[in-house]
Amino acid sequence: MKIDKKEVLKALEQITVPGEGQNMVESGAVKNIQIFGDEVEVDITITNPSLQARKKTEVEILKIIHREVYEKAKIKINLKVEAAAAKPKANEIKGKPIPGIQNIIAVASGKGGVGKSTVTANLAVTLAKMGFKVGLLDADIYGPSMPIMFDVAEEKPLAVTIDGKSKMKPVESYGVKILSIGFFTQPNQAVIWRGPMASKALNQMIFDAHWGELDFMLLDLPPGTGDIHLSIMQAMPVTGAVIVSTPQEVALADAKKGVAMFQQDSINVPVLGIVENMAYFSPAELPDNKYYIFGKEGARNLSEDLKVPFLGEIPLIQSIREAGDVGRPAALQTATQAEAAFEDLTKKVVQEVVRRNKSLPPTEAIKITTMAGCSAVEKK
Repeated sequence: MKIDKKEVLKALEQITVPGEGQNMVESGAVKNIQIFGDEVEVDITITNPSLQARKKTEVEILKIIHREVYEKAKIKINLKVEAAAAKPKANEIKGKPIPGIQNIIAVASGKGGVGKSTVTANLAVTLAKMGFKVGLLDADIYGPSMPIMFDVAEEKPLAVTIDGKSKMKPVESYGVKILSIGFFTQPNQAVIWRGPMASKALNQMIFDAHWGELDFMLLDLPPGTGDIHLSIMQAMPVTGAVIVSTPQEVALADAKKGVAMFQQDSINVPVLGIVENMAYFSPAELPDNKYYIFGKEGARNLSEDLKVPFLGEIPLIQSIREAGDVGRPAALQTATQAEAAFEDLTKKVVQEVVRRNKSLPPTEAIKITTMAGCSAVEKK
């Protein structure tokens, strides 16, 4: 009798491989079938290493071919066991890619009052000055400050129709596209929301907005390590995190917790580095003198201890505070100490993003993309 290979395959479709949940043809366990007259040679690969699973598979193959194809067939089974591919951890936080956005940078601090929002705003405008397309999501739900820092407190996002769907159009200022909960509340209105409500508002600003093409989206996160941070990590494939701290011990203790949050297994967001804000004060009449009001090089030492990059230091300059209050970030002031400090910081952040995107492989939790505008960086 001439044995038909198709009949053998059809018969094997009736066998479920132990632990696979599919028949052995669908699961790819059947690697090869060869027919030599009344002889059938079958190459099978399974992932279950137990002796019981191997024996059961062999017996079922013998039975099904004898019953469904040819009862006198001489059957040889070459069974191989291969380790199953590692599956994502059940508790691993996922992120959904946003079309058109190349890199998402979370700016965080363990402690409030260290200048995180000021650093974020100046980082955004400096990236825009370098020629990048930049968006800024003010994720500090309970203390939004970007509308004031960008002089758009009275603005409201407009609705635009994209592919038949109504979307929010971010407010644009100094070349940066901005969305903030501050656009939807009154200046004297407190946002008193539980976690789920805050997370829903964030998701609307992320996914119901028309951000367009962006090289960088910056996320100004709230202080601390809480529910908003987890919601962001679940919603977006964050490229990396920047931690802002002052040099003083109290701030450094909280900054260490911020780094630990991003590095834990369930989040696994690369920390691009630590920024030391309010690093020192130099009075105008004594520009060469440095007074370390909040301590000296605390954040630099912390970055060495934690083995994460040190991105730079921002001096304590009165004009940086004044510029934020009047809605024109200090990095826009040309030929100033503030502009130089933020340019150095921004270049280091971009370098770390490029290095991170080249050195780390893609994962299911964090989508890594090649940075648009990289050639522009090299030209700077």
